Amino acid sequence: MLWQQLQNQPVILGWDFYIPILVFVVLVILAVPVWAAIGSAAILMLMISGVLPLGLVGESLFHGIDHFALTAVPLFILTGDVLVRTGLSKKFLDVAEAITCWAKGGFGSATVLVCGMFAAISGSDAAGAAAVGRMTIDRLVESGYPRPYACALVAAGACTGILIPPSIAYIIIGLVLGVNVSILFLAAVIPGLMVLLAILITNTLVNRRHAYEGGGLMTFGEWGANLWASIKSGWYAFLVPGIIFYGIFSGRLTPTEAGAIAVIVTITIGFIIGTLKFSDFPAMLVSSAKVNGVILPIIAFSLPLAQALAILGVPQGFVAAATSVSDQPWVLILMMILILIAAGCVMETTPNIVILGPILFPLAQQIEMNDIQFCIMMITALGVGFITPPLGLNLFVVSGITGESILKIAVRAVPFVGFMLIVTLMIAYIPAISTILLPEVYQ
Repeated sequence: MLWQQLQNQPVILGWDFYIPILVFVVLVILAVPVWAAIGSAAILMLMISGVLPLGLVGESLFHGIDHFALTAVPLFILTGDVLVRTGLSKKFLDVAEAITCWAKGGFGSATVLVCGMFAAISGSDAAGAAAVGRMTIDRLVESGYPRPYACALVAAGACTGILIPPSIAYIIIGLVLGVNVSILFLAAVIPGLMVLLAILITNTLVNRRHAYEGGGLMTFGEWGANLWASIKSGWYAFLVPGIIFYGIFSGRLTPTEAGAIAVIVTITIGFIIGTLKFSDFPAMLVSSAKVNGVILPIIAFSLPLAQALAILGVPQGFVAAATSVSDQPWVLILMMILILIAAGCVMETTPNIVILGPILFPLAQQIEMNDIQFCIMMITALGVGFITPPLGLNLFVVSGITGESILKIAVRAVPFVGFMLIVTLMIAYIPAISTILLPEVYQ
């Protein structure tokens, strides 16, 4: 077994490991772009250790992004940007509001639902937080929610951006760990919906306690008529997620092909309804390229770093250190979750996946954790980190678009963190949640 092989290899980490890691931490603290910090650490580690010739760095950078699956990333990013520019995201909000308007806290619940709908297309939590936040936060405040709580609600709902397929995070972790991306998308459906439901329940309980928002005064007939009118008005917007889900889960399309068709369909709809013009393309493409330009260099520079860490025996060393604390699987799983949540607080998804994935994966294999289950647990725990006070990434995004204090938003985010953590633990300790929809060979 892999675990027996790892235990037979003593690992002694020296300055060739600690100095580059220290440099990486310092650069991140100094707000140097993450890809530059990772690249600096990787090159320094290779120079000090001599485990790989520096002449191979350029080749490693190219091979790090020379994968067909990665072409889906810019396509989903562009689809999300087109959704916002064409106003189709507003159609999602109208339908979500029509679904939940019968209940107290209806618009708050609609905000969470539209985050999930946006996640099912864009695959990005930060994009979802910014797009949905601009549409809903002011209306949430008008409905009676305190602004810090409205910001926390959007930040929590936007976490589904990396949890509900198709997700950029699952594309990257599938690439890094060699797991089928389409299978990961299928496995993530139930866990992603569970997180969405947890956020809805949290908002409902908080709203009942503080009576932020009223509602629930219409009859069933009125609710049905309202919902039908919203669907009739914006049904075409749902062609995009419909094509993505059907294409991927039926096996007829790869994630990349689904992303390409989603872009074409979204642009076509925009032209047909008159909300998109050719003059919008330069700004739209530049905006999407900027987001993609942050992700791909991180992946490229992370590959030589991951190779150097593997040769130095860092994954083996981590496994040995972790199992010296406890040999109980439930303890080791909890340890991994805490590490991932802490990492999610301070760093984006992509570097966390490409750095921590290869380190934690051997430990998951040692305790015979299902590979698919590990991937789902890892992405979900990172998602919890995005709203964990006081450094969660989504907290900063909604603070940036509203000007609200980070600390005020963080305090209101605590209940959401608690309920999302419960779901994360369920995913970690109940394999069937992640594997029940999968073919038997993957269970």
